[in-house]
Amino acid sequence: MSRTTEQDMLIVGGGPVGATLALGLQLKGINATVLEARARGAAHQDQRALALSYGSILILQRLGLWDELQPKATAINTIHVSQRGSLGRSLLKAEEHGQPALGYVLSYGDLSAALDAAIQQFPGITVHYEAEALAIEPGHDLAQVTYQYQGQTYTSQAKMVALADGGRSLGDIPGLERETKHYGHDALVSKVSCELAHDNIAYERFTPAGPVALLPNGSRYFSLVWTGKAEEVQALLALDDAAFLEALHTHFGDRVGRFLTVGKRLTFPLKLSYLKPVTAPHLVVIGNAAQTMHPVAGQGFNVGMRDAWELAQLLASTPLPTWGHEAMMQAYQASRKADTRGGLLFTDFLINVFSNDIVGLRKIRSLGLGLMDMVPFAKQHLVSKMSFGPKG
Repeated sequence: MSRTTEQDMLIVGGGPVGATLALGLQLKGINATVLEARARGAAHQDQRALALSYGSILILQRLGLWDELQPKATAINTIHVSQRGSLGRSLLKAEEHGQPALGYVLSYGDLSAALDAAIQQFPGITVHYEAEALAIEPGHDLAQVTYQYQGQTYTSQAKMVALADGGRSLGDIPGLERETKHYGHDALVSKVSCELAHDNIAYERFTPAGPVALLPNGSRYFSLVWTGKAEEVQALLALDDAAFLEALHTHFGDRVGRFLTVGKRLTFPLKLSYLKPVTAPHLVVIGNAAQTMHPVAGQGFNVGMRDAWELAQLLASTPLPTWGHEAMMQAYQASRKADTRGGLLFTDFLINVFSNDIVGLRKIRSLGLGLMDMVPFAKQHLVSKMSFGPKG
C-alpha cells in the first residue's frame, strides 16, 4: 500500500551535503524533510579523511558548528606541490594569503556526527532514517519521490526536491543526462605514520603513474591518497604492511622520512562524472550526485558544500509559490556553473598534464611549478579558487 504526502522541501540524502542544506534552510526559517538510506548514526565511526577548504570552514562557522569541530581537525598551513624526478616545486602558505589555514583535515564521521546532532536541535527538520528512495520524477507543479520506509512504500510530492545522495544510483531521472569519463585509475586511501613530524604540511606529488597526496591528520599521522592504474593499485592492496610501506617510500621519496605504520587500506575507481543539466522542474541535484571529480586538489566535496549553501540562500530569497519554476532553476544553474565547471576542468587538467611522461613535458611542468612559486599573483589566484570557488 502506498501513502502520499505533500510538503514544501524534501531532501534525498542526509550526508554532510544534504544536512548542510537542511541546516542552511532552517537558519532562514524554512522547514525540510530528509530521507536518509542509512541507519541513524551509521556514519559516525567513518574515519575517511575529508580535506575541507577554508570556504567550507566558513559555512560550518555560519552553521555554528566549527568551534565544536576545530579541536578534532588538523590544520593545513602549507601545501607542498612537486613533481617526481624534477627540482621544480611550489609552496602555498596560509600566512601569505591572509588565512588562518589553507584548509583542515577532518574525519567524515566527526563531521556527520556534528551535523546530525545539530539537526536534532531543530524541530523544523524531520529525518526519516533507513528510508530508501526508489524513484524521483520532476513535474510541472511538484516533484515526486517514491521511497520505502519502515516496510511501507510512500509517495511524497514537494515544491522542491534536492537530491544529495552522494551519487548512489537511482537510475535515470527524466530530463537529466549523465556524462562520465573513466580514468582507468584507482585511488588507494589509508592512514600512515612516518619518522618526521608533518608540521601541518600537505603534500601533493605528481608522478607519471598518477598523483599521490599526504594530508596531515592528527599529531603524527598523514591521510594517504595514492592513485594509479587500476591493476597497479590492486597489487599494492595485496602487499603486506612492510612491503607496502617500502613501496610508498620508493614512490614518494624522503620528504617525511621513512613510513612506519599503515592502517586499513581501501580502494575505489576514479572517474569524472556530471549531470547535464543539474536541474529539472522542482528538482535540483547537488554534491557528488551532480558532479564527481578526481580527488586531486580536493575539490569535489567542497564544491558540494557550496552547492548546498548557495541553494539554501536562493530558496530563502525566492517566493515559495515560485519554487521550482524555470526562472529559479536557471538562476541556480547560473550561480553554480562557474564553480562546478571550474572544478571539473581544473582537476581533469591536472591529471592530463601531470600524469604522463611525454618527452619534453616534464621540463615544462618543472618550470611551471618553479615559476608559480615566484609569481605571487598566480599563487593568490590559485589559493582563492581552491578556498572559495569562483567567488574567491
